[in-house]
Amino acid sequence: MIIGYARTSTLEQQAGLEAQQKTLSEVGCEKTYSEQVSSVARREALSEALSYCREGDVLIVTKLDRLARSVRHLGEIVDDLTQRGVALRVLDMSLDTSTATGKLMLNVLGSISQFEREMMLERQREGIAKAKAEGRYKGRKPTARMKTSEVLQLLGQGYKKHEIAQRLRISQRSVYRIVNEARQSAAVEDQC
Repeated sequence: MIIGYARTSTLEQQAGLEAQQKTLSEVGCEKTYSEQVSSVARREALSEALSYCREGDVLIVTKLDRLARSVRHLGEIVDDLTQRGVALRVLDMSLDTSTATGKLMLNVLGSISQFEREMMLERQREGIAKAKAEGRYKGRKPTARMKTSEVLQLLGQGYKKHEIAQRLRISQRSVYRIVNEARQSAAVEDQC
């Protein structure tokens, strides 16, 4: 069976997801798994696609970066697929792991992709440091911390932390951070 996997990082990339789905359909994918989630987040559709693959199947992605977030992650996926007798095809590279050359190229290209990403992140850090030194970088606005009083008020009214997060449209992690900071601040005041 030919199985496809399509992914974009954000919901705003709907056209990109649809283009991937169309391409996967055109190359004969009988079943396609799709999702719109960051590569570092939990990817349910990828897990389902990998679980669905059986010996003799082929998993197809349009681009390598749609599948794996690092060379290590790519290696884990490829090792798992290889052990189960499943081939991987990456369309934009004409790569097919059912061949020895395909396996070699996958490892080389995966390493290059990770190197490019690390270089991009390094340049980004350098740019931020330069902007900070020049007084032009302020960072991201702390939107959750601006809602501290609302979080504490809702908590005092008996709302659960996950309900507060949904109500204020912030992450649960931010709610826990605000509550912990408020507790630490209260503990310091008690000691004084």
